[in-house]
Amino acid sequence: MSKASVKILTLFSLFHFVFFLCVSLLSPLEASGQREFDYFVLALQWPGTLCRTTHYCCPSNACCRSEPVTWFTIHGLWADYDDGSWPACCTHSEFDIKKISSLMPVLEKYWPSLYCSSPSRCFGGKGPFWAHEWEKHGTCSYPVIQDEYSYFSTTLDLYSKHNVTRILDSAGILATNSEKYPLEEFVATIRNAFGASPLLVCKHGSVEELRLCFYKDFKPRDCVMGYNMLDDMSNSRSSCPRYISLPTYKPASIGEITRPDDVETFRSLSAA
Repeated sequence: MSKASVKILTLFSLFHFVFFLCVSLLSPLEASGQREFDYFVLALQWPGTLCRTTHYCCPSNACCRSEPVTWFTIHGLWADYDDGSWPACCTHSEFDIKKISSLMPVLEKYWPSLYCSSPSRCFGGKGPFWAHEWEKHGTCSYPVIQDEYSYFSTTLDLYSKHNVTRILDSAGILATNSEKYPLEEFVATIRNAFGASPLLVCKHGSVEELRLCFYKDFKPRDCVMGYNMLDDMSNSRSSCPRYISLPTYKPASIGEITRPDDVETFRSLSAA
């Protein structure tokens, strides 16, 4: 081999070494081509609203437990941008249920799935609700949260510290099918206890989701919409009427199809 060829090979090898060294020094977000997030959103679900639309029951669906779930449950902890967008599926860190085995009793109670279907995973296939939340959102919470266990334990800590169900109960805002509450009172109750304005999502006049927002150090902050900070109820009004409800529901039995016209729908879904 000529000296020129040796020199070329040496330069080629050096180039590859420098390239892979630079890649290895990138953060997981930078490696995925997505920038670091701006703030956290703790998204909570109201089972009374979601479970009333349950058409088929299965063991994995908390709506089908013998006793109704009468507290807000966790949807997820999301890393968001101030412009209203968000990063997603930032690394190939696949969900491993063994890593959170010690948290399972608490997760089952406060972070259950309210559906029978399995959500899609970031890089193919379907899996548990927790897998979807970790792979889509948890992997994008770097550098504040850097591993699967920390993602779930941090979310549970925030949920426990800011107990929305207890806050509302203390103000006399209770789960019932016979009463509606002024949106202004509902939002003010959360804001006064939490220290920042929440975001509400409603469906047919009932609270479906309640979202609390945090700075990266987990101090409360107002939620945002687009480039503008939310002022009191401005965004909540977009999907919620002036009076809203926290409905209750009657659990269906495992395997029960709650409406006859859903039989064919369920069969088609099962065959897919």
